[in-house]
Amino acid sequence: MSRITVIGGHGKVALRLIPLLVAGGHEVTAWVRNRDHEAEVAEKGATVEVADAELMDVPAMTALLHGQDAVVWSAGAGGGNPHRTFAVDRDAAIRSMQAAMHAQARRYVMVSYFGAGPEHGVPEGDSFRAYADAKAAADTHLHGTDLDWTIVGPSGLTDEPGTGRITVGDPRGSRTVPRDDVAAVIAAVLADETTIGRTIEFNTGETPIAEAIHLG
Repeated sequence: MSRITVIGGHGKVALRLIPLLVAGGHEVTAWVRNRDHEAEVAEKGATVEVADAELMDVPAMTALLHGQDAVVWSAGAGGGNPHRTFAVDRDAAIRSMQAAMHAQARRYVMVSYFGAGPEHGVPEGDSFRAYADAKAAADTHLHGTDLDWTIVGPSGLTDEPGTGRITVGDPRGSRTVPRDDVAAVIAAVLADETTIGRTIEFNTGETPIAEAIHLG
């Protein structure tokens, strides 16, 4: 059993992830910004911390991460406001990495997107540009840490039922993936040490998730 903190615990992927982790025998703590979401997240099996990552400094995050084995960053500003996008998707994410290192919560999984990185190609003036820049900075920072990190990069998210099958690293196929399968990928990544130090970009495909992500 591992103790896993999910930051962004009320997100659509996180709400699917938490029950998978609990079913796998893990002890899950979920951070939520809004106390009104506490009951819904608790029903999924998590211990809930009302904690706004955007407002927390590194010591405050570190205190909550003490005793944890792994951190999943699944939070986001949700777009629309570039200032808040950078505050959450870049700055708060980086603080959480620093806190994880201080707290010795060495396993860290970042939820990013397919095509993220400094060469994302999103033009100036595009409404997606701030998010792309913020995620590029956060992912790059994570590469430089001593954490046992994995970055998961799903393509376009849907609410279709999961298939349990993906294609890794091939942008020519489907350009969407159900949130159910994103949650399943995160759970599988946490269970597979061959994913440490890797960025795993994926779409819906034909290969079972555990097989698709395994480096063997």
